[in-house]
Amino acid sequence: MSTIRIGNRLVGDDQRCFIVAEIGINHNGDVDVAKRLISVALAAGCDAVKFQKRTVDVVYTQEELAKPRENPFGPTNGDLKYGLEFEQEEYEEINAFCNSVKMLWFASPWDEASVDFLEGFRTPVYKIASASLTDDRLLRHIRATGKPIILSTGMSTYAEIDHAVEVLGKEDLVLMHTTSTYPATYDELNLRAIPAMAERYGVPVGYSGHETGIPTSVCAAALGACCVERHITTDRAMWGSDHAASLEPNGISRLVRDIRLWEQAKGDGIKRVYEREFPVIKKLRRVGAMV
Repeated sequence: MSTIRIGNRLVGDDQRCFIVAEIGINHNGDVDVAKRLISVALAAGCDAVKFQKRTVDVVYTQEELAKPRENPFGPTNGDLKYGLEFEQEEYEEINAFCNSVKMLWFASPWDEASVDFLEGFRTPVYKIASASLTDDRLLRHIRATGKPIILSTGMSTYAEIDHAVEVLGKEDLVLMHTTSTYPATYDELNLRAIPAMAERYGVPVGYSGHETGIPTSVCAAALGACCVERHITTDRAMWGSDHAASLEPNGISRLVRDIRLWEQAKGDGIKRVYEREFPVIKKLRRVGAMV
């Protein structure tokens, strides 16, 4: 396997787990909420925050946008999609805020125009959502930017992942094991896919979690995930599709703490006697016993 550089961080072999707070659309269309979530991620010790970017009338059909769907922005699904979508002004605020607090940010573009939009902000990496894994045109457009790529693999077969990796190539690529249910149940997580995918593809593999708890995401890091991504929110009871599968401020802080504790505790695998054990040896071992 290998490493890739995201901003000033190396991600991959023998590197500290890269922890991403997925804001996505949990800002509910309010840039001030987005800033609060960035502050939550910063306080928790996350390495980066991530958003989503869509050209709404390209990603969704007019039929889909016209469907009735009561929401805070109006009576249709289109009202919701447009209401949740940040544009130039909001992303300029987000970019300025992240720069001011030294927080790395990037996004998942769902169409080619969104890639071009994000290029204007010089984001250091692109995340490809699981829903876009089979979109060859989008994959090629993102690869043409020359930026590192994080590819989520939810709701995808090995054959589909094989093809996506063939399209993208393995250079500067991280795969993310994930299950695209919101929230995911524990029997759906299949965490042993993380080392299996690392062996199959020979690239760094991370984990994007949609479960409600914390321990399984820590287990993902223990199984070798080079990157762990979780959605965050200020309140899981808020209106919106992703809040229930998100971590609140205390939850994301605990996740970062526990992953860092695991990294501190895992050691190098070489069995040794530590200096602080010698007084215990002297105190507890029987005199003359074979060592």
